[in-house]
Amino acid sequence: MTTSQQASGPTIMVIDDSNTIRRSAEIFLTQAGYQVVLAEDGFDALAKINDHHPALVFCDILMPRLDGYQTCALIKKSARFHATPVVMLSSKDGLFDRARGAMVGSSAYLTKPFSKDTLLAAVREHTAQQA
Repeated sequence: MTTSQQASGPTIMVIDDSNTIRRSAEIFLTQAGYQVVLAEDGFDALAKINDHHPALVFCDILMPRLDGYQTCALIKKSARFHATPVVMLSSKDGLFDRARGAMVGSSAYLTKPFSKDTLLAAVREHTAQQA
């Protein structure tokens, strides 16, 4: 269960070590017509990103092995994905976390738990900027 292919909209990648968060995001995004690629951590995401070319990446900050800041920095260092928006996900809503996310190239910051409306608003905002 890593991709949802029945949708025809842009591909959105969700990187989070929480199965609940991944599943919630997948349901919200799939219902809205987006294709979804799920990754359990930064290494999983980096292994999948070349195959799926997501239009937007949601990335949890606190993950084992490779955290969200490191994952975002690696995505942004790639010539191929430098322009891909990365929205950081965190249960903390601190200024330090937002600043650190911006320093590694994230486009925005979303606090968990997120609602369907806030998730879809972030998708619309950041996929519209690419068009």
